[in-house]
Amino acid sequence: MDRVAVRGLRARGHHGVFPREREQGQTFVVDIVLGVDTRPAASGDDLSRTAHYGIVSEEVVAIVQGEPVDLIETLAQRIADQCLKHEAVQEVEVTVHKPDAPITVPFDDVTITIVRSRG
Repeated sequence: MDRVAVRGLRARGHHGVFPREREQGQTFVVDIVLGVDTRPAASGDDLSRTAHYGIVSEEVVAIVQGEPVDLIETLAQRIADQCLKHEAVQEVEVTVHKPDAPITVPFDDVTITIVRSRG
């Protein structure tokens, strides 16, 4: 399986369990790695036979900007489900970063990484 990766997608969302997170929102960063067999696209130089990472990226940002959820686990699952709607995508790895998580001690980042596949 080949991999097409888009890293560092940024969008403002209103996800979290605390009222302040829902009201003020915060920046989320998403990395996606799409498992795709790129041979059909490469053999014919045909975009329609692979995953259009520009469109997938726009969909991911729309999910982050969309309906709020409590957990970044839920957000990651929604993103994975959307990626798998693309016929060429057989597997997806999604990492959601929440660099401004409401934690009272110094930290660099909070992430969740999930891997989902068809079937």
